[in-house]
Amino acid sequence: MSESVRVTVNAQPREFEPGPDETAVEVLRDRLGLTGTKLVCGAGVCGACTVLLDDEPVVSCLLPATSLDGRAVRTVEGWSEGCGPGLHPVQRAFMDFDALQCGMCTPGFVTEGIAFYQRWSRERGQQEPTRGEVVEALAGHLCRCGAYPNIIAAIQAACAGRIAATPARVDAEAKVSGRAVYTVDVRREGQLEGRVLRSPHAHARVVRLDLRAAKQVAGVHAAVELVGVDRRVRYVGQEVAAIAAEDRVTAERALEAVEVEYDVLPAVIGAVSARTPGAVEVWSGRRRQPPSSAEGPLFPTPWHGNARGPTASFSARPRKARRLIAAARSAGDPLLVEGVWRTAAQVHTALEPHACVAHWAAGSLTVWVSTQACERIAEKLTKRFGLPRERVTVVAEHVGGAFGAKLELTPETVAAVELSRQAAAPVRVVLDRLEEMTVGGHRPAAEIQLTLLPARSGELSALSVTAYGDAGVAVGSAIAGLCRLIYPTKAKELVDFDVVNHMPPGLPFRGPGGAVACWALEQAVDEAAARLGEDPIVLRRRWDPDPLRGKLYRWAEGLEAWRGRPTGGQSGRFRRGVGVAAGNWFYWYQSKCRVAVGVRDGRLTVATATQDMGTGSRTVLARAVAGAFDLDPMSVRVRVGDSSLERGPMSGGSRTTATVVPAALAAAHKLRERLVREAVTRFGVRAPVAEPAGLRHAGGLLSWAEVITAVPDCQVVASRPDDTDTRRHAPRPYAGAGPAGAGLDWALRLLAGLRTGRGYTGAVHVSEVEVDTLLGRVRVLRVFGGLAVGRLAAPELARSQAAGSIVQGVGYALYEQRRNDPHTGVVLSAGLEDYRIPGIGDTPEIELHFLEEGFEHVPGGGVGLGEISTLPVAASIGNAVFNATGWRPYELPIRPDRLLEGLQS
Repeated sequence: MSESVRVTVNAQPREFEPGPDETAVEVLRDRLGLTGTKLVCGAGVCGACTVLLDDEPVVSCLLPATSLDGRAVRTVEGWSEGCGPGLHPVQRAFMDFDALQCGMCTPGFVTEGIAFYQRWSRERGQQEPTRGEVVEALAGHLCRCGAYPNIIAAIQAACAGRIAATPARVDAEAKVSGRAVYTVDVRREGQLEGRVLRSPHAHARVVRLDLRAAKQVAGVHAAVELVGVDRRVRYVGQEVAAIAAEDRVTAERALEAVEVEYDVLPAVIGAVSARTPGAVEVWSGRRRQPPSSAEGPLFPTPWHGNARGPTASFSARPRKARRLIAAARSAGDPLLVEGVWRTAAQVHTALEPHACVAHWAAGSLTVWVSTQACERIAEKLTKRFGLPRERVTVVAEHVGGAFGAKLELTPETVAAVELSRQAAAPVRVVLDRLEEMTVGGHRPAAEIQLTLLPARSGELSALSVTAYGDAGVAVGSAIAGLCRLIYPTKAKELVDFDVVNHMPPGLPFRGPGGAVACWALEQAVDEAAARLGEDPIVLRRRWDPDPLRGKLYRWAEGLEAWRGRPTGGQSGRFRRGVGVAAGNWFYWYQSKCRVAVGVRDGRLTVATATQDMGTGSRTVLARAVAGAFDLDPMSVRVRVGDSSLERGPMSGGSRTTATVVPAALAAAHKLRERLVREAVTRFGVRAPVAEPAGLRHAGGLLSWAEVITAVPDCQVVASRPDDTDTRRHAPRPYAGAGPAGAGLDWALRLLAGLRTGRGYTGAVHVSEVEVDTLLGRVRVLRVFGGLAVGRLAAPELARSQAAGSIVQGVGYALYEQRRNDPHTGVVLSAGLEDYRIPGIGDTPEIELHFLEEGFEHVPGGGVGLGEISTLPVAASIGNAVFNATGWRPYELPIRPDRLLEGLQS
């Protein structure tokens, strides 16, 4: 029997008996219900679980629970009303400066920031710390959303006493105080813990699976099989079975009792092995059904062994392209640009892992799940489990990051539902960090063979791109096809292949295929400019007809960093370089979505079954509705993240804002009309006219706040209206692609509910780097991001999201590479200590320029920006490295060993 531990937590005395190997974070979250402290990495790397122990910051995931005896602990909840004197200046600064996105890392940053603030105030008063001093203090914390620039600004402002108390987000206080509830925080009465048994083999047949011994373990309530009907496992980590028990330790002990017999089969690891003649086929037979790594539908495509393809829907006169390129190659044309570019798998690794709490009771199913698609998951659960749609509810109150990895019905959700049905109790299944790194999703790796031929006159004559996507067992690569969208030429051969192999499936990651395409295409364009002796921006401006990007090119040309960029060779250890790259993405919105706007208890309400994964959907809805009534957005009650609400869009493909804002504006307009009629009845006004400030009538002006307070509860619903036709400078994205393009547009509408609106979003990014030629390190100093995304629904949030996308692009360019054992298929990047994402010290200075025009035909005037913000970043860094050193990187990430080898060759 262990001795009791007495500890003061948030000024309240607590006592408990610690279990063996129990950590402080487990005590705080599971015993005391203080879920503001987040368990993310479990290795002391990310800082999300930071608490103050006797006023000193510590990571509680590495702190034994016994170490709390006689100590005083303060969690993020200890600074909010009811636990202390009110919100701390650091918390208020985080709200003011929008120093958060999904909010999973926020409690740790806030707690560490408070500790720094206290030390700083004692020693320096209200002197403002430098950027470097803040970075050094917070270096042990990670934010996958990339909110670092605003975190730095918030800490500086708090220390200097510059707090405006004007929150940028309507849910900011919930996140900075630890009150926001994520799926990993959900606790239901009688809740069981589920764990998944995973395959240790890359390829095997499950000959025998016996769960009887596992079910006999004391504390086990359910055990289910997860093997598919073909009884095959095709990667290490694939789900085999799942156990639900009274606690996690018991569930894991029961997993050891499961009896499994495997017939181990030959496997191919990696795309190179899979393309070898005679390689074992991952999928075989006439009806191959691999999972998808794409957001859109998969079309019937031929297979040749492990290669699926070619997919060449967007080629234009490919024979002419081949003929022109062959002639240029034969003649030794110095203008012909040819190369093979490669990219590594980039893991999504959202700080909130994939997680689900399922409760199947009385013929109804309620699922709390960390997802980007409440409505979609509800529909898929309905179909899979044969329940009426009204008996399935999916809840995602807050989502701790996703980036494309949480769009589908995933195995941990299926496991939780099956276990709950068998156990007749709520069951929670949460992936640990190793599972998240293995099966949680990754941007597929790729090889891109690209040839670009400029004419002597300086025009683009031909383009050939053959791309091989490596998404493990999954398919859906669309890299070459995306190279069609930005630089038109009459001769293009664009061919995509998938190469399947025995590794976990890839998933969409911010602009699927787009960042990969930019990495190759934008460096090839820069190389063409060098061979033509032209300014890279001037060449792009001539080749790229898009008028919005044309304005961004002119903006970029005026940057001091671009005008003063190095030209000619450099010497010395540290060399500066400046590079540019452009990007193009779609304007999409989701059809058949609706928003409800109403009055309840004298307050405006807005609701739809979308979800907020940190991109600010709540705030965008609140601002759209509040603006129609001249009210403070904080006064609007917003409901999202619940599939029982009006049908809402998924959060993917930059469609959310472009869908919900027009619908919200339409609903607000309908509500205003209703309130005018109510005012006639309630106030007896004559000749009422609705104005932005209120209701003008014969006797004066009634503010909307007065009207809303007086009228009875009511609600109206509006669908997402169609766009007008006021702008025709750009075709629909698939126009001109022939029958295949028209078919794709139709299929997207049918299967994904997507509508392809007129026009493209655009980006022009300029990056400035410093290259250490002794150590081979690249440091990004500044990034200038020019974005054409129309009118900003929430400017502060748009800047936060765009800056975070740039930070993720820096990680893609320089650090992120999932490592695998080439023989066994085991993912070696087991956690955040093994897989480096950008930290606060890696954050460059970021300057953003938004072009808020070009989408006047869209109700509200704005479209999505999550994808376009990140697409050109890695390519601009690659071009900057070339500008600094004369060596062109062809492989991501730009590792020190690759750079040094390139400089020496």
